[in-house]
Order: sequence, then C-alpha cells, then structure tokens
Amino acid sequence: MAGMDHSRFALRRVSRAALLVQVYALGAVTLGTLTLGALTLGIGGCGDDDSAADSDSGSASTRGPQSGSGSSSGNNGGSSIPNPLTDPTDGPPAGNPNGMADIPAEARPEDVSSPDVVVGSGTADSCTSEAFVSAVAQGGVITFDCGDDPVTITLDETARVFNNTGPQIVIDGGGLVTLSGAGARRILYMNTCDESLVFTTPNCDNQDHPQLTVQNLTFVDGNASGESPDGGGAIYASGGRFKIVNSRFFNNTCDDVGPDVGGGAVRVLQQFEGRPVFVVNSTFGGEDALGNVCSNGGGLSSIGVSFTVINSTFSHNRAIGNGANPAQPGTPGGGSGGAIYNDGNLFTLTISGTTITDNTANEGGGAIFFVSNDRSGSLILEDSTLARNISSGFETDGFPGIFVLASGDPQVRGSTTIDP
Repeated sequence: MAGMDHSRFALRRVSRAALLVQVYALGAVTLGTLTLGALTLGIGGCGDDDSAADSDSGSASTRGPQSGSGSSSGNNGGSSIPNPLTDPTDGPPAGNPNGMADIPAEARPEDVSSPDVVVGSGTADSCTSEAFVSAVAQGGVITFDCGDDPVTITLDETARVFNNTGPQIVIDGGGLVTLSGAGARRILYMNTCDESLVFTTPNCDNQDHPQLTVQNLTFVDGNASGESPDGGGAIYASGGRFKIVNSRFFNNTCDDVGPDVGGGAVRVLQQFEGRPVFVVNSTFGGEDALGNVCSNGGGLSSIGVSFTVINSTFSHNRAIGNGANPAQPGTPGGGSGGAIYNDGNLFTLTISGTTITDNTANEGGGAIFFVSNDRSGSLILEDSTLARNISSGFETDGFPGIFVLASGDPQVRGSTTIDP
C-alpha cells in the first residue's frame, strides 16, 4: 500500500553469484535443486492441490450470428478448453501452449450461444467504436458479427460497464476481434463505486455484480496515463467479479511513475468476498515489441486482490517507475513487478502452468512483486517457468525475479531449477 515502508525490510541487491539449495520431498511430490538465474517449475501429481446498423455508425443488435465458442462455465475441470487464439493470424497465441494445469469450472469460458447483444451486422465496417461502446453499456452477453476475417475496432471513447446491467456481462471476440485504445485511452472500465455508473448496493466495495468476463479477445494500445482512477491501460475493473479467458494484451500502458499505480494491461480492485480473479490461457506481451508497461505491474496490478493465473504467458513486460514504494526521497516512486504487482493484506497469487520470462523491473521483482503487509498472504507457484526476469533493484534470496513478503516463502510445488 502507499503508506507501507517496504524499505525497512532487508532487501537483497541483485547478485548473479551461484547458489545451490537442496529441496527435499514434500508429501508425494519430489522437489529438486535450485541454482541462480531462471526459475522452472514442473509438477507431477498435483491434481489434488487446492488453487480462482449501418456501415457508417455501426450496429449492436439483439440477434444475428455469434462470434463466441459457446462453451459453458459449468463444465468439469481439466486442462483443455476451446481457444480460437491458439494459432492467430498475427502475434503470439493466447496462453501457454505447454500449460497443462487443471482449469476449474468457474474459470472456464462462459456460454455465449444465446447473446443479448451482437456488435456488427456481418461486415468489418459495421463493427465500430460506437457499436461496441453501446453494447457494453447495455450489458449482458455480447458477441460480434464482423465478417469472417480478423478485425480491429479502434475506440473513440472508453467502453464503460454499468452496474445495473447484467448481472453477468460477457464480452466474447470469437478469436477475431482486437480492441484498440489507439494509444490514447483506456479500453474498458468497470467500477462499482463510480456513481456515474449507477450505485446498486449500499456496499459498493463488496458486491457480487457486475460479473465481467472478457474472452477470446485481443487488447492493444490501451493507455490510462493521467486517468483517475489510475492504472489499467487496457482494463480497469473494481468491484463485482472479473475473469479473463483466452485473451491477449499487447502494448498497453499506464502512468510511468508513482509508488502504487500499476497495471499496464489490467488493474483489479475490490473483488466480491475476496474471491479470486481467474486469468486463463492468456498472453501479456509475448514478444519483445508487444510488452505492456507501467510504473508498476506491466501485466497485472492489484491491491488486496487474489489472482489465479492458469496456463498463461507473461513476457517482455516492464515496470519503469523508480524509487519503489513508498517513494524514496527525491524519486517519484514505483518500478516494481515487471509482470505482476500485488500489494495489500490477505490475498493469494497462484501461478499454474504459466511462463513468466524476460520481464524487467527498475526496482523489485522483475517477474513478481508480492507484498502482504500483515504477512497473511500466500504466493503459490505450480508447474510454471520463471526465467530471465531482471530485478534491477532488489529481490528475495533464492527466488530470482521475485520479491515477496508473505506468510512464508513461496509455495513451490514440483521440480525447480534456477539457472545462472
């Protein structure tokens, strides 16, 4: 949090000296050896572990062809779900193709076989900014009918989720739709405590709606710099519930300095009853020129929110602030969590079947910055790979690319190798 003095804890300045740590068997899972450099996690037998219209103005109709997969969130668990972005026309695929972690029922794609609103009327020209923004304002299940080829919708204004619609709101791009902020604006905004979006309960910071899912979509060139509330270049989601499935985030950004601002791609706050945000089969960055950037948390940022990240990819994301949190004298602050920035008290970050590589932080945690101020939070790494994540300021001994203050050391399940 902004008032937490992380500097009073002993921090290790980055060292590339070799370190070998023998890890012993944990239950039925055998753990291996650690050395310094990159983190690779491989799990065997962890399935029982606990883990979260016209062509000028465009159209948003209530009937027509659907772009979604039609998958149901009620399916049983398993590692395989339909993913139309496994072999996209442009850019890296959505998710980690080698990820085999189980996906719980509530983390799977939502059923969009009977949409409430369809953006477009069969052509790319009909899928306009106006049509999309109108569809999001109406709420419900939203799909696209923009033709058979991939299409980019460049937004003239941020799409806003209204709290009295839904309660379930699903935006499904069918693997063909890219939403662009044109480097000028945030793409999608949800906030249960924003009066302009309609108050629906007396407890806006802990309500069960809207329940927003984005799936089978690509978000590019979102920019939340100078926005209030801050952070979340592509998506800002505060309150209700939020889920990301089969989606990609490229070149999104938010403010470049500040001690607590974060989420070049996504910023999440205040989830109902502390339930986790699921991030499934999704990619943040993926290539050198596509990384997301912010003062903190190039990919994901939150305060007091739990994340369960499954079979996803984070690479080439950057935390570019300087001075850490709180800002050191003479600095603007920030620069932690190249890929993921988590701060607060009681929350859990679970990373399963995921690769986190080639991310950088000017200060702490080139891959992950995780600070539970009251030491009640937990960081769990399962069957994942962390490699070549640069912490230019500080990180936790034995966990390259990670700075963690939690209830204990990260819970690493599987064989772990940290190369020089």
